[in-house]
Amino acid sequence: MDDEDVTLHLHLAQQPEADELLGRSPLAALVGMLLDQQVPMEWAFAGPYTIARRLNASDLDAHEIAAYDPEKFAALLSAKPAVHRYPGSMAKRIQQLCQYLVDHYDGDATALWRDAATGEELLKRLNDLPGFGRQKAQIFLALLGKQLGVRPKGWREAAGDYGAPKAYRSVADITGPDSLQKVRAHKQELKAAAKAAKPPKPA
Repeated sequence: MDDEDVTLHLHLAQQPEADELLGRSPLAALVGMLLDQQVPMEWAFAGPYTIARRLNASDLDAHEIAAYDPEKFAALLSAKPAVHRYPGSMAKRIQQLCQYLVDHYDGDATALWRDAATGEELLKRLNDLPGFGRQKAQIFLALLGKQLGVRPKGWREAAGDYGAPKAYRSVADITGPDSLQKVRAHKQELKAAAKAAKPPKPA
């Protein structure tokens, strides 16, 4: 553990009610991270609050979601406004994630990190989650360490570049509008560099 301040008040959805849920619900934060692809970050991290509201619940429950009828759950995510650009496939992934948590952690997302002795151990657990590749696992590990006070030994090193202080590379560094703009600028730089590195198409 280090002596950094712990945020607990996340600002990823940029909506007070949605961010409040992310700050108090580890499963909501995991689902938001899962949704964070191919859509704007705010859209992705508002998703857990939308899902909870449509389930008439104050929080997400892994057991409930895993047992939900797949077609009905997909319809729940597809209702306007849709939770994601690809609500059907994301509904399936969320149910797979929740089923994994039920099977391995009795549905308790905090059990993923509660007894993780090292950052590498926690990274492996996150990487094993359905829908979480290494990059997503590292970003979520950095988010846990920087904003939620989960800091097993070597967490920064395990999180790679995302674990560095004030890296502004991912959602792990977003604490408000200013840092959001810095992360967006970094991602635009990466896109521009990738585009510039592509060989020209043959004439």
